[in-house]
Parts: sequence; C-alpha cells; structure tokens
Amino acid sequence: MASAPDTTAPEQEGSGFASSILNEIIYSPVNLLLTVIIAVLVYKIYKSKFAKVHMETPTPDLPKIRKDMTVAELRQYDGTQPDGRVLVAVNGWIFDVTRGRRFYGPGGPYAAFGGKDASRGLATFSVTSSDKEYDDLSDLNSMEMDSVKEWEAQFREKYDLVGKLLKPGEEPTNYSDEELEETDNSTSCPEDKKDQ
Repeated sequence: MASAPDTTAPEQEGSGFASSILNEIIYSPVNLLLTVIIAVLVYKIYKSKFAKVHMETPTPDLPKIRKDMTVAELRQYDGTQPDGRVLVAVNGWIFDVTRGRRFYGPGGPYAAFGGKDASRGLATFSVTSSDKEYDDLSDLNSMEMDSVKEWEAQFREKYDLVGKLLKPGEEPTNYSDEELEETDNSTSCPEDKKDQ
C-alpha cells in the first residue's frame, strides 16, 4: 500500500504547482493585468504577421517606362488610371513606385505624393506635395536638402528610375537609342538564322 501514495504524489505535486501559478495569476490584480497585456500583444503580433502574408496583393507586371516628363505629364500617374501605375518625383528624378502602391496609390498614407513631386514634402516631413508647375527647392535649407538627397538614395535602391522631372523649357532626353539597340539585337537574331 505504500507504493500507491508514491505514484500519485508526483501527479499531485505537478497539479498543485500548476494550480498555485494559476491562483497567483487570477488572484493578483497586477499579474492578471500583465497576463492580459501579454495575451493581447501576442495576438496583435500574430494577427499582423498573418495579415501581411494574406493581405498583400500582387502588383501587375507593367512594362518599364523610360522617359523624362513634365509636372503635367507626371500627374497622370497617380494610380487612378486603369493600369494603376504610380510615379513619384524626388529631387528631380521620377521613380516608378507601383510596387509600393499601398503607400503611394489611392487610399494610401502617402497618396498625396502619387503623380507628383514629393521632394518638398519629404524634406519638411509633411505629407503634402507641391502644386507648383516646377518646384526648384532653392528655398530649402541645407538640412532639408540633405534629407531630400537621402530620400532620393532610398528611392533609387528600392524603385525603378523612369527619368528626369523636366524644368519649364527643358528638353527631354531621347531614350529611344537604347530601345533601338535592344530591338536591333532581337531582330538581328532571326535574320542571322535566315541567312544560315
């Protein structure tokens, strides 16, 4: 009979330990509050990671654009057109930010920058864009210009460069020479095969 209490003793000790922890959590207001906070944080972390995986919508594969534009031409690319393309200008350069459409497209937190020159807004930490025909940024101080240059570097790393934002009266660069070389190479291959 002595062996029967020995086999149940560890089970009682284990359940006693668990119940003492549970009693400590339930009957202490501070511990109960901390447990609730931890549970809410774990839920939010799980929910945010789960939502990111399932909420990301794939961006359509659009052909690359390589051209300089005026401010008026840039306004057409605010994400409201059928293809959904979004372009943003930073420090005189235009970037295709369609991959970041949820930020720069309609309804996004930075939608004010879509199809516009975002330089002044980024420099002054304001989510507004310039409504001027061309914003030369000459009135920005050196710290604001450094900020614009940092933003330009980040956009260069993350997004495709489209071209320059043209000043009034400035002529666009002709990028068709590069495109002609690509098409010449692709058309020369079939002709070479025909000759052989």
